[in-house]
Amino acid sequence: MAETTNFEIGALDRRILRALQEDGRMTVQALADKVGLSPSPCLRRVRQLEKAGVISGYSANIEQKAVGLPVSVFISIKLERQRAGNLDAFGAAISRWPEVMECYLMTGQFDFLLRVVCADLEAYEHFLRDKLTQLEGVASIESSFSLGAVKFSRVLPV
Repeated sequence: MAETTNFEIGALDRRILRALQEDGRMTVQALADKVGLSPSPCLRRVRQLEKAGVISGYSANIEQKAVGLPVSVFISIKLERQRAGNLDAFGAAISRWPEVMECYLMTGQFDFLLRVVCADLEAYEHFLRDKLTQLEGVASIESSFSLGAVKFSRVLPV
């Protein structure tokens, strides 16, 4: 992934970004038509956005239920001590676990917020007992199960 720079994002860039967020598989010609450019300058602009780290990649959006992972759990973690080494060690450990879809370092009562996906309650219990509770330095764990997404979007309001 490219590192973001102080790249100036103009109105044309925003149109390109909106279009690519809607359909990242569109052809350069279709993108150029949508944003009002010819294909060559449009592709050049996309490459500049990629190089600047504004566009960090392209991927398929997979429905988690369709692949047997219908359960989403939000887990709040409090560490025993908030030292840099402890925070880094926790982050490194959970980064290796495929069930963890997102992890955020937080302010407030808890140190981390995780979003975990799993097949069922038994799979979550396995994750909790065999992985999460085995990490050194974890003081408390609070799990909240999602009943369903009210809004879920990967599209940034650019």
